[in-house]
Amino acid sequence: MTQPLNAVLIIDKPPGLTSHDVVARVRRICKQRAVGHLGTLDPLATGVLPLVLGNMTRLAQFYLKSEKSYEGVIRFGFATDTYDAEGEPVGGTVQPKLTLEQLQDLAGRFRGVIEQVPPPFSAKKIQGVPAYKLARKKKEVSLEPVKVEIKQFELIELDGARVHFRARVASGTYVRSIAHELGQMAGCGAHLESLRRTSVAEFTLSDAHRLQELEQVSPDQAFPEEIFVHPRKLLPSLPSVTATDEVAGRIRHGQSVNLPDVSRSPHVKVFQGQRDLIAIASRVAGTLFHPKIVFG
Repeated sequence: MTQPLNAVLIIDKPPGLTSHDVVARVRRICKQRAVGHLGTLDPLATGVLPLVLGNMTRLAQFYLKSEKSYEGVIRFGFATDTYDAEGEPVGGTVQPKLTLEQLQDLAGRFRGVIEQVPPPFSAKKIQGVPAYKLARKKKEVSLEPVKVEIKQFELIELDGARVHFRARVASGTYVRSIAHELGQMAGCGAHLESLRRTSVAEFTLSDAHRLQELEQVSPDQAFPEEIFVHPRKLLPSLPSVTATDEVAGRIRHGQSVNLPDVSRSPHVKVFQGQRDLIAIASRVAGTLFHPKIVFG
């Protein structure tokens, strides 16, 4: 029987695969049933896709509102029904006559907290039905605008009808919608031609591994530790404490314990040894903590 693998793994997602496809591949390669991801990437997109394996799936609640960074290309001249290069052109094609300065001026309107309409081909639900299912059937999709935060949206270089950009956004922001709305403002239509996610929360491309790297590990060998994120690097905003074996045993049984008072943080990461993350604990009072999540 395969031993459970409790770890965080960052995949550099290739184009053409859904996030679910990647999860399925990793389940097969690592022979693990419990595998999840921390933020969907569209099939067109590449880059940072954090996966949680085994007991580490319990970390997901801490990453629901993670900031994300991207780089990519917006193509001007026509819009598409999906707001990206995988969709069908809509509204005709024009030859855009734009300068980088003009586009940069328009881009300034997207910075900060704004209202954004999600793409019709998205997982947003309309009366319980995902919008993309209605859109595929050519049914009208009417989504309400939602508040999102765009912390950075920088247009770097204009190459003909294509502009290269960098963006940093709060959770729930659709970069496809930014491209679509920028095209509307420019009066010539636009869509997202390519997208690469460069970070999610504390995870970056420097942490990422290709699926081929995992597939090269022999089935009778253990995966090298360096493939996985060191547990001490997880949730860097939370202080780490190391518990004695006796205290660790009590935590594993869900009991409140006294821990070294390293800060006034309401939550701490509890380790047994250097790599064994055993719990996230919440402060009850003073140095008394109660395990909020136990990883086993």
